[in-house]
Order: sequence, then C-alpha cells, then structure tokens
Amino acid sequence: MNDLGVRPATETDLATLVRLRDAAARWMLARGITGQWRPGELDEEHFRQVMAAGEVWLAEAGGRVIGAWELWWEDEAAWGPQPTVAGYVHRLMVDRHAAAPGTGRRLLEAAERRVAEAGRTWVRLDCLAGNAQLNAYYREAGYRVVGHKEGKPQPGGAPKSFTLLEKELSSPTAPRTSTRGG
Repeated sequence: MNDLGVRPATETDLATLVRLRDAAARWMLARGITGQWRPGELDEEHFRQVMAAGEVWLAEAGGRVIGAWELWWEDEAAWGPQPTVAGYVHRLMVDRHAAAPGTGRRLLEAAERRVAEAGRTWVRLDCLAGNAQLNAYYREAGYRVVGHKEGKPQPGGAPKSFTLLEKELSSPTAPRTSTRGG
C-alpha cells in the first residue's frame, strides 16, 4: 500500500474510469445498496466533461488503477451559489478486488490535499441520504452534516435526495463556521 500514487486522469483513461465506476456500482448492488449507482449509468463523455470543468484523479498501486475520484470547483446543483472556498469530491471509487483495506480513506485524504493545494479551506461532498453506511463513513473521516438537498438532478437518472457534508482544512485554531448558504 505504500506504493499508492495519484495522478490526473487523461483522455486515455476514460474507458478505465467507466469500468471502475461500473464495478463499484456492481459491488454496491451485490451488497443491497440499490439507490446509489447503477452499472452503465455514466459513460466516457461524462468523465470527459468533468475533466473539462474540474478534475478527475486516478490512484494506482502495483502498476494498476485501484481507485479514482472527481474534484469539482463548484457544485451549485447541491450547494447553491457559494464563495470560492471549497472543493467538491464526487464519485470516490475503489477497485474492491485490487485495493487494500483503507484505500478509500487514503483517496479521500489525497483529494483533501489537492483542495488545500488549490488554496481552498473546505472539502464538501454529498451522499445519498438513504445510504446510512456511507454517511457514517464520511462522518468517521471528519466530515460533518450541514444540510440536505432534496431532488438533486442525476446524470442519466431520476433526481435523488442527498446529505450535504463538509470538512474544514484550515488550521485547527480557525473558526469552525460553515460558509454554506441556505
């Protein structure tokens, strides 16, 4: 696990991203998590568009891709208009057959470092409201619930309801107030 590396995804990684996302969706479905992701829901064009407007990152270990995530610099669909103080993590994915336990947390930490490197002090994400296990996972990683978004539009699917979570990245002595608007 010490050889974990992260890099920005490129055009040549699009098929890998789709395969990773579909495998994560199949893993969830096999465990009874039915409202989160579906295989075939996102295609290469989705990831191409995210790369054009934000960032997509890949994690590699042992010469193979073991995870990925999207990093957006705004997310008005979930959070409304916001000051430019946050990065928004989406689609944190881990290859459950190749990645060691704890890889998801390491990828989340890498995303947090990237947000800090960009000079932003908050990391935000949204999690399907009905997925108690994933909501608990993010709370255990230091995120706090700051709201809910009903009916957020979904690529290729019906709108869903989400829990909004955030984590402050600035110094521990900084005030712990959210800049999230209503």
